[in-house]
Amino acid sequence: MINGGTALVGLLGNPVRHSLSPAMHNAALAELGLNWRYLALPCEQHHLRDVLDGLHAVGCRGLNVTIPHKQSVAGLCRKLSPLACRLGAVNTLIPDSGSSWTGSNTDVNGFLAPLETHIDWTGRRAVVVGCGGSARAVVAGLQTLHLAAISVIGRQTTTLQPFVEDLNLEEAPLDPLLDSDPSIADVVAASDLIVNTTPVGMAQHGEAGAMPLGESLWSGIKTEATLYDLIYTPRPTAWLQWGRKRQLHCIDGLEMLVQQGAASLRLWSGHDDVPVDAMRSAAETALKA
Repeated sequence: MINGGTALVGLLGNPVRHSLSPAMHNAALAELGLNWRYLALPCEQHHLRDVLDGLHAVGCRGLNVTIPHKQSVAGLCRKLSPLACRLGAVNTLIPDSGSSWTGSNTDVNGFLAPLETHIDWTGRRAVVVGCGGSARAVVAGLQTLHLAAISVIGRQTTTLQPFVEDLNLEEAPLDPLLDSDPSIADVVAASDLIVNTTPVGMAQHGEAGAMPLGESLWSGIKTEATLYDLIYTPRPTAWLQWGRKRQLHCIDGLEMLVQQGAASLRLWSGHDDVPVDAMRSAAETALKA
């Protein structure tokens, strides 16, 4: 029951109306016995600073941040975690003891969680399709797996090259490829993990039957390869349906959403035993509604 002691946590973004985060977080809060409620809070860019100041003033216990604010909110934090600083993107805000926020990023944790329970990725090869905001967390995660190669496929040199230069590490270099490069087919055929970070195949974009880079590219893929699509509407996407028919290991973005949310909740609450199963079940139920 909501009462005078109920505290607020929530999601800032625009739009947020169809977010699954309230369902999965409120399920976890109920299991933890915390008198908190998680709300989706739409926020226009020009109101962002005022909204953050107001939420801190009323004792908000923590916030998630989504499109389009992940990068702009970083400049409004008093402090950033090393990872958030490197990525230039924040998806989790923790109130500090003053009147500001500490910015963190749990997207990398969320992305890695389903991979770390699968196989040892040391010495294997990965391909990332896309070089937008989501791809930053994906690349940062892949760079911790001791892979032999990480290729990043983009549409334009003007966005691909700065992306690679910004995130490149000497111990985990990135190989940029334009989607028009004829060598892509060979790179895909040699890869053990392919991650789609683009909206191609997303129902909301009106292209639910589409596959990233076109279906013909994937004909030479390894039979033991893993396909990881950050999209989870539709579930599965056409790309993952194609992969399942060929008995490839397939992962969609719902588990990343659940795991990054669980990591955020640990930061806000101090609880290590966050009920991830309850969060996953609530998210799946909300997705079907």
